[in-house]
Amino acid sequence: MSSYKKVRSVTIAHLSNRLFSARMAIMLPILILFIPGMAWGFSDPKVMLPGGITPSSATEVMFYTSLGIVFGATMCAVLLSFDGISKDRASGVLEIKLSQPMQRSHQSLSLVVGHWLAILIPTWILWAISYVIVNYRMGDWPSIIDALTSFISVALILLWYVLFSLIASSHAREQGTSIAFGVGVWFLFTFLWALVTTMVAFASGVSIGEENDPKWIDLEGVLDLFSPNGVFHHLLETRLTGVERGVSPLISWFVALIWSLVPWYWFNSRMKIIQP
Repeated sequence: MSSYKKVRSVTIAHLSNRLFSARMAIMLPILILFIPGMAWGFSDPKVMLPGGITPSSATEVMFYTSLGIVFGATMCAVLLSFDGISKDRASGVLEIKLSQPMQRSHQSLSLVVGHWLAILIPTWILWAISYVIVNYRMGDWPSIIDALTSFISVALILLWYVLFSLIASSHAREQGTSIAFGVGVWFLFTFLWALVTTMVAFASGVSIGEENDPKWIDLEGVLDLFSPNGVFHHLLETRLTGVERGVSPLISWFVALIWSLVPWYWFNSRMKIIQP
């Protein structure tokens, strides 16, 4: 069997194992609530967001709907992949898998892609349904570039959180430690990063939370590059008019590439030296 066929076979095995698991059945209602549910709410013509903002296009509505990705889909990505390695290590299966005639780099590739697709497929389907909902409620479709950018951005943020969880799983010898680390990283970037931004702004003498202060806007934009959630929003903002936070689209996509390559390299390197 060729290397490609081996990788494809193992990837499909990981994908089917996670996609049709009881864990996914439990998380699916959460995804439905957070993604199409938010799209339905934000696309209401009478909706009034904080600051007196009323979304006027499908792209704007989907930008606000991306909160469902940040709060719901990323957590599901963590919960789906936190035991990708630690479970096999605890049961002794990891030793058998690593002894197979398959390169460890190929095994790590299969693990990442299999777990990534398991959360990406349902999320993309719900994301597409959200566009249909927005069109039904507002009568507006996004441009092809806007839609393509949003789908790619969703795929990237889910990849990052899957990689974080698998890295944690590769270092932890117990599943409890693995899930604690994965949820901790998620909690840091989802809830505590605003505190980090506030502390840096305070230390720099920048007025905190002043939306009309260019220094605050620029500082917040730069610090968001150090957070996967912030980079995700930067990517979506590249398709919004009138949004300028001091970060060019080119830099946003370049940082997104770094967020993809560095954790993947870390996980791949870890898999080469891991001991059952």
